[in-house]
Amino acid sequence: MNAYDTASIYKARSKQYHDAKIEKREFKEGEKVLLYNSRLKLFPGKLKSRWSGPFDVVRVFPHGAIEIRNDDSGSFKVNGHRLKHYFLGDSIGSFASLDLKDPP
Repeated sequence: MNAYDTASIYKARSKQYHDAKIEKREFKEGEKVLLYNSRLKLFPGKLKSRWSGPFDVVRVFPHGAIEIRNDDSGSFKVNGHRLKHYFLGDSIGSFASLDLKDPP
């Protein structure tokens, strides 16, 4: 094997590993989503989240475009890469508490 073959094998394996870690984002009508605000502010005073919402998915177009609606701003189309799912508090799961005792 020469260097070109080993480099191409390494590249293929690292791509396969990276692609396995990426989660698919498929949106359906009626779901709640958050919108990423990508405006760059050089000196933003205080820390605040860049995610706004929640918005309702109205329609899913081919090639990744999604129409979302908010009660305040109406409906508009955005790229699906700017969205992530919004989970309500009770749908995430339940937590168990564990009581620890003092050592003897």
